[in-house]
Amino acid sequence: MKENIVIAIDGPAGAGKSTTAKAVAARLNIRYLDTGAMYRAVAYVAVTENRLGDPEALALSFESRTLEFTGQNPQRLVLDGKDISSEIRTPEISELASQLSAHSPIRKEMVRRQQAMIAEGGVILEGRDATTVIAPQADIKIYMTASLEERAKRRTVEYQDRGTAGDFGAVRAEILQRDHRDITREDSPLQVADSAVIIETGGKSVDEVVDEIVRLAE
Repeated sequence: MKENIVIAIDGPAGAGKSTTAKAVAARLNIRYLDTGAMYRAVAYVAVTENRLGDPEALALSFESRTLEFTGQNPQRLVLDGKDISSEIRTPEISELASQLSAHSPIRKEMVRRQQAMIAEGGVILEGRDATTVIAPQADIKIYMTASLEERAKRRTVEYQDRGTAGDFGAVRAEILQRDHRDITREDSPLQVADSAVIIETGGKSVDEVVDEIVRLAE
């Protein structure tokens, strides 16, 4: 396998991207970049510093902030020296991150940071524009997907496992709304990249999906 390999995974919410990417990173001993967590950090700042009304000013504020990942298992997200890994994993922050990610100034700042993080290779990243905008020259491009029902079921279980109330109907509606937002936004809409390998995760275990990606890498 190429030492500085770059693997990029795109797909809608709840398709299993994060779980799969973490497992592939561990199997191949490469870094994992959770691009979604970075947008959650933006949402966290918007809430804690009352910056909801001005996305451009919010984006500008990140030019002077430190945002880094530490560790691998579990990976932690540190903002200006503070570990915010737990605070950003709520349904409210998740929904706000999706809304804020549609704003071009915020996307440009996050993409700038993400591209700097993957410049040396040896990384797997996942998100909504990983294969099309952040890493269009990735060695391997994956588009993971599953039915709306399957994705809502997974996300509901995720919330419940974290001790956060997760109602299936509400989660399903949230994902449907997020799908529409991701696909129709003007800046970097979710789409299947040229040469991307489409993996339908419905009915497959995490190990089966990981094996499929590892075979491509090898």
